[in-house]
Amino acid sequence: MKQQINVDDLGLIEYQKAWDYQESLLQKNVQIKLAAARAADNVLTTSHYLLFCEHPPVYTLGKSGHMENLLINEEQLKEKAVSFVPSNRGGDITFHGPGQIVGYPILDLENFFTDLGRYLRSLEEVVIRTVADYGVTAGRSKGETGVWIAPEQPTEARKICAMGVRCSRWITMHGFALNVNTDLNYFNDIIPCGITDKKVTSLEQELGRQVPLEEVKATLRKHFAEVFEAELL
Repeated sequence: MKQQINVDDLGLIEYQKAWDYQESLLQKNVQIKLAAARAADNVLTTSHYLLFCEHPPVYTLGKSGHMENLLINEEQLKEKAVSFVPSNRGGDITFHGPGQIVGYPILDLENFFTDLGRYLRSLEEVVIRTVADYGVTAGRSKGETGVWIAPEQPTEARKICAMGVRCSRWITMHGFALNVNTDLNYFNDIIPCGITDKKVTSLEQELGRQVPLEEVKATLRKHFAEVFEAELL
């Protein structure tokens, strides 16, 4: 029987508010698992979620990130109306903003597979298949999480989707950020993901036109269901 994943579109939401909501869903699942273990009860089951949203302009720094990859100071952040939030996800610094689809899967991997590397490759596969539906060929860059275009060509390599996750008792949070119609100028004020020799791109940049976000979300849903062999509600 396929796992069921509840899909919720949060719309435009502050990064911290979305983070708090993810944390509440994760902790709810953790408590269910702890209670089931104490009672040896196989009836108590966790729930899975896939949250979609956009954020107002914000730079977030992962727990293994380096502050020097933020190239502007606090005053400049205020001038540009961009927030900065240290996060507990993996990875370094990235940008979130309007026109970018952020996906936050809250999954109990014990109902899928207990392999974090496989989980990240699966998220990448969802995005690779999604952009392929728009005629954009993307793939993986060895040793660098995320989805890339022309990763094997150093002068042409560009990232279209950043990823950073957290996992507690095999329950995931945080996730991926796919640049659809994102204003790429914001990336000029950081060293994205701490990588100095590769650029950032978007579907709009690659196609030369804006792409409807709702259309891309529907495509992501389809491929998420395929890759995770799940039913999305």
